[in-house]
Amino acid sequence: MTDIVVLGSTNMDLVAYVEKPPQRGETVTGREFRTIPGGKGAGQAIAAAHAGATVSLIGAVGNDAFGAHLRSTLEHSGVNTDHLRTVEFPSGTAHIVVDDEGGNAIVVVPGANGTVDHLVPGDEVLIGSADALLLQLEVPLAAVVAGARAARAHGVRTILTPAPAQPLPPELLGVVDLLVPNEHEATALTGRTDPREAATALLGCVPEVIVTLGAAGSLYAARGAEPVTVPAPHVTAVDSTGAGDTFVGALAVALGEGRPVPEALAWAAAAAALSVQRPGASASMPYRSEIDKQHAS
Repeated sequence: MTDIVVLGSTNMDLVAYVEKPPQRGETVTGREFRTIPGGKGAGQAIAAAHAGATVSLIGAVGNDAFGAHLRSTLEHSGVNTDHLRTVEFPSGTAHIVVDDEGGNAIVVVPGANGTVDHLVPGDEVLIGSADALLLQLEVPLAAVVAGARAARAHGVRTILTPAPAQPLPPELLGVVDLLVPNEHEATALTGRTDPREAATALLGCVPEVIVTLGAAGSLYAARGAEPVTVPAPHVTAVDSTGAGDTFVGALAVALGEGRPVPEALAWAAAAAALSVQRPGASASMPYRSEIDKQHAS
């Protein structure tokens, strides 16, 4: 089995479902509210575990009811939480509005995630034992850089999702193997609105880039090769929350199993297509048998 370590956030998602999202100063009536475990780190960990990997998560939750629920959900999903710290801060939360077209708007309150600003004893050993390290930007950048450096020192592939989008320092980009922005993040990082142009610009910093394009699929670019676009299945979205994390988690599994990149992208797209047809982030993430079935159809 592919062995994956995720260093990242764990949040409780507080999700309101509405016909149309409110404009500034406007109050709207929602039709449903759910409390769902989420966070980009936890989401990628659960997605990878569901897709068939052995997964461990490095991060933090608070010493509160949300923290206990988050840890239990991760463990139930097959994620090892031995390196998930419990700290005297509130657990992170994400306040999400989902409209009837499946779009979302999100406010993240980091809470305990903000304490993950360094590696603690045992973290580097865990990273060094993995096939891949998955990183995002919902914990302090210092920990992201430390994790990526540890992975590079041990020859472990590092996959970074640059979200929420922010300037990436050279010391981080220099130790990232694969960068996976969505098209908006790619534009924010490069100033280029065309995904191919953005990917080409990013190749000046990292050896491989995958720009996710939502319903249009994904674009893969590598130094010295022509970019490749892989389409996504056509489905009706209910809730896109967590789709990107589902894609990355499944992608890491497929790449770890040695699948060619176009095949890995298509398999990851099948996983993401399943996730957008279900509400919630972690609750929507499909299992390997479901992904195989969707991919074969």
